[in-house]
Amino acid sequence: MPAPRAGDGSPQAPDALHVAPLPPRPAAHPPVPGPVVDHDDLALDQGRRMVKAVQRGIDGAALSHLLVTVPLGLISLAVVAVVSGLIVPVLALIVPVVWLLSGPLVFHRGVESAIARHLFGMRSPTPEEAQRLDVVWEQVTRRAGVDRETYKLWIQERTELNATAAAGHIVAVTRHAMERLPNSRLGAVLAHELGHHVGGHTWAAMLADWYALPARAAGRAVLALLFLLFRTKHWAGVACGGCLSLMIVQFLFMMTFVEGMWWLVLPVAAGPLVIAWLHRRAEFRADAYAVGLGFGEALEDVLMAEARAAAVPGAPPYGPAPMPPGVPPFQQPYPGRQQVPQPYPGHPHPVPPNPGKAADNGRLVAKAAHTNAEARLRNVRLVMSQRFRRSVP
Repeated sequence: MPAPRAGDGSPQAPDALHVAPLPPRPAAHPPVPGPVVDHDDLALDQGRRMVKAVQRGIDGAALSHLLVTVPLGLISLAVVAVVSGLIVPVLALIVPVVWLLSGPLVFHRGVESAIARHLFGMRSPTPEEAQRLDVVWEQVTRRAGVDRETYKLWIQERTELNATAAAGHIVAVTRHAMERLPNSRLGAVLAHELGHHVGGHTWAAMLADWYALPARAAGRAVLALLFLLFRTKHWAGVACGGCLSLMIVQFLFMMTFVEGMWWLVLPVAAGPLVIAWLHRRAEFRADAYAVGLGFGEALEDVLMAEARAAAVPGAPPYGPAPMPPGVPPFQQPYPGRQQVPQPYPGHPHPVPPNPGKAADNGRLVAKAAHTNAEARLRNVRLVMSQRFRRSVP
């Protein structure tokens, strides 16, 4: 006998009548209400991209910086010995030795914290800032294969989209950059600063500046004295300034051509130009390091926005991140990306309080920053194109 079917008039079993549908299963992880985090656009890698894990080293730019500063350091040693001997003769032997041994103290954690707070005006991140920095910094150090605890992160209260690497363990980012940069671009600037640390640029520059400080202070004092004498516009002051200038020229001539110490005078005279060139090389190397960690396109975006901001003084280089859907900052895939990012909607360029004065005073600064950003941008694109060609079979 066939089984009864529902809907054909046949009797049905009592438990088959009016079967209620099952209630919907609740979601295992219900969505948490709240705004979407605009900054979280960083793709997380599980491994490191560098072939060799390098905690700290010294490259050619850092080593050259130290070598160029050696003559200036010898002059600083003489200045310290002379000044201490004028105060107390017995100190002429003790103070120079103590000064020479004081250089490595700048890398002590406590001294670095004091330098960061009092010299650079940095502060510790707030819990919210630390939480976000922790995600980005963990990704940067993971890709680099370095110990994240080696360095300490700081915040600078400055209205610039910038980051700083200093001493042996200081990595700082401005609060303005924290607010304006998404995680991908923030990771790019932090990777750049990590490149300075790994390449030895920071500790080499710190030592060079420390040991060159007495000589530079003495040089500034002599220039200030000459400026003061000539500014008096009195015959006695001008005469004393002229005599002092002739004495300096005669002293340099005797040291260079008579005493044969050209190896000391010429490096000191050409030192600022050489050091500026080495700083530029260090920037290129740090940019290449960031590209090697996979932050090439993000760093390119940062430099292009910096170049645009330098070309238009008073214009904000960035708006809130990310851009609205359907409006990517760059339409062209790499290589060949040439478009300059436009300001985000709703953020027009502010007008300076005094447009004429701001344009006159910022022209040279903007031009210098624009040239630096363009040079770095060309270098980043060159490194990315070389890596792209190597990856193509």
